[in-house]
Amino acid sequence: MDKVWLKNYQAGVAHEIDINQFQSVIEVFDRSVKKFGDRPAMACMDKVLSYSELDALSGQFASFLQHKLGVKKGDRVAIMMPNLLQYPISVFGTMRAGGVVVNVNPLYTPRELEHQLKDAGAETIVILENFANVLEQVLPRTQVKNVVIATIGDMFGFPKRQLANFVVRKVKKMVPPWHIPGHIGFNDALAAGRAKPYDKVTLTHDDIAFLQYTGGTTGVAKGAELLHKNIVANMLQASAWVSTLVREGQEVIVTALPLYHIFSLTANLMVFTELGALNVLIPNPRDIPGFIKELRKYPITCITGVNTLFNALLNNPEFAKLDFSTWRLTLGGGMAVQKAVADKWKAVTGVTLAEAYGLTETSPAACINPMDLQAYNGTIGLPVPSTEIEIRDAEGKPVPQGEQGELCIRGPQVMRGYWKRPDETAKVLGADGFLATGDMAMITPEGFVKLVDRKKDMILVSGFNVYPNEIEDVVAGHPGVLEVACIGVPDEKSGEVVKVFVVKKDPALTDKDIIHYCRENLTGYKVPKLVEFRQELPKTNVGKILRRALRDQETAKQA
Repeated sequence: MDKVWLKNYQAGVAHEIDINQFQSVIEVFDRSVKKFGDRPAMACMDKVLSYSELDALSGQFASFLQHKLGVKKGDRVAIMMPNLLQYPISVFGTMRAGGVVVNVNPLYTPRELEHQLKDAGAETIVILENFANVLEQVLPRTQVKNVVIATIGDMFGFPKRQLANFVVRKVKKMVPPWHIPGHIGFNDALAAGRAKPYDKVTLTHDDIAFLQYTGGTTGVAKGAELLHKNIVANMLQASAWVSTLVREGQEVIVTALPLYHIFSLTANLMVFTELGALNVLIPNPRDIPGFIKELRKYPITCITGVNTLFNALLNNPEFAKLDFSTWRLTLGGGMAVQKAVADKWKAVTGVTLAEAYGLTETSPAACINPMDLQAYNGTIGLPVPSTEIEIRDAEGKPVPQGEQGELCIRGPQVMRGYWKRPDETAKVLGADGFLATGDMAMITPEGFVKLVDRKKDMILVSGFNVYPNEIEDVVAGHPGVLEVACIGVPDEKSGEVVKVFVVKKDPALTDKDIIHYCRENLTGYKVPKLVEFRQELPKTNVGKILRRALRDQETAKQA
């Protein structure tokens, strides 16, 4: 087999989507508003907005941007906050005004924030007051002219608004002092926008919807230009894929991953808004007891997340006491799903943890496992509709089926390129339209795509390739292990050796236990030579374990 072209064969799913069905994300949003007006759209901290209310509020925000701030088509508007109701209002309001949404991680350091605001050329930012002190430090060195400050209590009525803000500011002391002259409050912005309707802007496939920054853990963050075409395509692709399982206007999806992350942004906010679902926004998913309390309040049907989130839920005894009778869909992405976690999830909830795969550069969904999958299969599934994949060698040539190479993707969801970085774009996006992902993969005999690892994470032991995902998957299967990360460290004899970092579930666990377990499950050169126990592992804001941080720490030790 010289080339590997995969089309999905999930029963009942079309192989192609009609990208011309909608010209913009806002066309899809407008249809949902008309179709599901009275249905609840967003819920957060017991406050619920219907589709009609979301329509009205995002329209007011769009009017404010246009008529008070002078935002024009193509202007970049930064949004920096956790999962609160103000987020979808700001996102849809910005796009309705013709603006480009620049999602910003609220945990950014001043250096990271300054880079992103300057790189994007954003002149307007919407930010939660909790992070205003970080913005204050960099504001004079950016192009930002307009600052809209939101508070936790904005969407609540009296007296809950005042009480919520008092607790956050004075009791929990979560708002460091800040002073930004000329800022405007979020509710004041909405009030200003009520004065007149917003002016509808004509948006097309070729207009940018999001500047979605990526690569911050591997170098300078780059803004992926995600066009309205890309997001619309991915909404239609994902909707078609889950159509055999979900029901229009009836689903309740848990949105625990932050909306500024591409997985949650598209899969939850975009796809499930198109489907008329209720999004239950979780502002702080790290508070697992509080998270589980929220899950008790709603007849949940769907949840998305990363492996570490599912693992954390499973390791809280209260989670197993939930009523899972309404649960229908669990989608894992952002990092590899581990078999031990997937098996336990199925045992506890009765729902298969289906692994999906995507990148910021693919809006993000590229491959998803079939919705009728009965158990974890160790693959990232099949390409979504209108998507082609190819496995290529180091010279860029297709490899035979069953051999490993770099996963390359082509489809309408692939970004136009990196913002103002033609050289970086050329490195990953070929003239043939295929995006080089940097992920090593293979095609199984059954035709599924199996991810091996990131190219840069591969460990070379005496000339043999060792992939951390495989080692982590094995170690995670040990009953005494809570979390694990694997890296390669320099070795005089073999070039590199395997080292694992483990967070214990069983306090009595020893390094000898880990190594013995690995010897029973791995060939000799893959067995870890070094085991280090940690209280916690470094993670990104969405819970993805940062191997690079561990490698940097090891390098510092050697220096």
